[in-house]
Amino acid sequence: MFYIKLLNKTKKILQKLKVPIGIFLAVLWGIILLFNQPGLSQQPVVLNLLMTAPDAQPWKQGLIKDFEGKNPGIRINIIEGPNATNLLEDLYTSAFILGDSPYDLVNMDVIWLPKFAAAGWLLDLSDRITPQELTAFSHIDVEGGRYEGKLYRIPVRSDVGVFYYRTDLLKEAQLPPPKTFTDLLKMSQTLQKQGKANWGYIWQGRQYEGLVAMFVEVLEGFGGFWVNPQTLEVGLDQSETLKAIAFLKDTISRGVSPAGVTTYQEEETRRIFQSGQAAFLRSWPYLWPLANQPDSPINGKIAIQPMVGSNGKPGGACLGGWGLGIAKTSKHPEEAWKAIQYLTSEEAQRQLILNAGFVPSRRSLFTDPQIVAKYPHYPQLLQIVQQAVLRPPIAQYAQASDILQRYLSAALTNNMTPEQAMKAAADETRRLLAAGNKQ
Repeated sequence: MFYIKLLNKTKKILQKLKVPIGIFLAVLWGIILLFNQPGLSQQPVVLNLLMTAPDAQPWKQGLIKDFEGKNPGIRINIIEGPNATNLLEDLYTSAFILGDSPYDLVNMDVIWLPKFAAAGWLLDLSDRITPQELTAFSHIDVEGGRYEGKLYRIPVRSDVGVFYYRTDLLKEAQLPPPKTFTDLLKMSQTLQKQGKANWGYIWQGRQYEGLVAMFVEVLEGFGGFWVNPQTLEVGLDQSETLKAIAFLKDTISRGVSPAGVTTYQEEETRRIFQSGQAAFLRSWPYLWPLANQPDSPINGKIAIQPMVGSNGKPGGACLGGWGLGIAKTSKHPEEAWKAIQYLTSEEAQRQLILNAGFVPSRRSLFTDPQIVAKYPHYPQLLQIVQQAVLRPPIAQYAQASDILQRYLSAALTNNMTPEQAMKAAADETRRLLAAGNKQ
């Protein structure tokens, strides 16, 4: 229809100019041939996807080309954003608030989902995938994509807090892996006294999101909670929270952890552990391949388990990970869903795992022979993922996290007593949630 109109318009112009009939027919025929060339009669749909530059590379190295080869009418345009995920979230937020977002696919950290869904920025995907199809993914990763009973995000890859320990040191000291917080303190001091490790336990104590992720696991181990998403009850000023803080402070006061641990993020803790200076570490799965490089002092000398607990209650494993949703403003929701189906498929996830070391969200891949041959700890990692815990899926998560970070850091650095800090944190969080309910 488009080029017929163009032909008629061209015909009128050429007749007006009194172009000879031979040239006139040649021009018309040229236009017909031009618009019947493959790929010109229908332009492919372009889906825009924003992600951090480091994350984009494994996708560009084959995953996107594979999808486009199977779907010639769809192109995925990856826009490389800043490396810091909080800045990436800001870019998404700004685009959605302005109301003219260029993004079709939305690549989300699990903690962004409640905010994005509550703001109405995402399409509900509940009717696009069956409950049976969802069972292929780890349950907690699926739950991380829900908000108020609706599904907005399909998990591409998981991530989870992991407790690492030195198998060689425990074997030499004839000690089993610790199961409780008390075990961890005692074993750390034993290994330090024997001169086997400079430090017992290393963790992330700086005031940032990693502090919250670490604390959620310890809090779970003491039977406490932060915010109940169903009732919006806040548990920060309860006895279990104070016990969790007391444990962390004990690691410092007893010399099990260095005093500087309250300034550490993941990489500071990794370097100490990987250099052989510490017996135990709380971190993420990304550390495993780095610690087992041929030139690593602890190559082949580590194992993993969930965080220790107390009184028979296991500790938590904070869920991280990323997933894909569809922007409500997208003009191509059907094509975007096709992309999500492929990018979260077993085939695509296997490629990402083998090429980039990501943690799968599909349960079958944790025991896939090809993957286990490269990452022999993945079956154990599946057990940890299956008992992972979510940070509170509330729309005001970012503000609630900021409150906890500030007051928890104040308690750990002795700027406030734990009781004062947690009472203030609980009161401020309650005000935040109450204000959110009034809107």
